[in-house]
Amino acid sequence: MHKQKQKQTGRLTMSRTFTLDDLKRILLEGSGAPDGTGLDGDVLDTDFADIGYDSLALLETASRVEREYGIELDETVVGDATTPRALLDAVSAHLVAQAA
Repeated sequence: MHKQKQKQTGRLTMSRTFTLDDLKRILLEGSGAPDGTGLDGDVLDTDFADIGYDSLALLETASRVEREYGIELDETVVGDATTPRALLDAVSAHLVAQAA
């Protein structure tokens, strides 16, 4: 989990970021190594199914992200996030909204 300091209106606040490395770590912790092409290389726009993660693995990942980052991800967000980039964008949007 990465934290980044931001200066806002004369005070410092902490804002979390969610990176591809964070996603890979959570996927591996929750679901183990994938059966497909794996997490090495350029996987940002590769379907999770091609990487080797099914919908159950993504639900587990979403649950872990929610607990670790203190956010709630709607089931449709998880269902619509078919690639790592889409899931990263969804989580990042929730983190930005939470910080606001």
